[in-house]
Amino acid sequence: MNKTLFSLLLSLFIIGGGVARAQSAGVKTNLAHWAAAGTPNIGIEFSFNRKYTLEIGGGYNPFNFSDTKKAKHWIVMPELRYWLCESFNGHFFGVHALAGEYNMGGWDIPIGRLSKLKDYRYEGFAYGGGLSYGYQWILSPRWNFELNLGAGYVYLTYDKYPCVKCGSKIGSNHKHYFGVTKAAVSLIYFMK
Repeated sequence: MNKTLFSLLLSLFIIGGGVARAQSAGVKTNLAHWAAAGTPNIGIEFSFNRKYTLEIGGGYNPFNFSDTKKAKHWIVMPELRYWLCESFNGHFFGVHALAGEYNMGGWDIPIGRLSKLKDYRYEGFAYGGGLSYGYQWILSPRWNFELNLGAGYVYLTYDKYPCVKCGSKIGSNHKHYFGVTKAAVSLIYFMK
């Protein structure tokens, strides 16, 4: 265990070069996550050096929207980013992972698999990852604006129920999803 921890810390020091930067950490929120599902979310992004950052973000929605609509979930999504210009400025490419739990149903969304959310409730877990591309604009010395889009794979396990409030489980299953795994419109505040 100690050798593993030492190796990890040494690797991070080598990657980061042991250099602190003026803008080395930012706190952010994904406005798209707020708009799409009313989900409170927060993330923090650290700069290792001029070209690499690590973002760790997550969201938690404990709310029922009505007696017939539910979108309870939590998600954690770390992402390692490589910046073409410099950290927190311009174009970047990322590799991200995700893990979460959901309890959703009662939504009338007539698009592919989501159309089944109208008549059933699904409760389960999601695990996956993907690649992303994004861009950050500097608004001021302490504020940035970011757009980020990612695609990849998600493995979903779930129990299926006949309606949002009904309790009898119909069955259990799993799905393999390939497609959009990240969409962010973020506002970032930098700590000095």
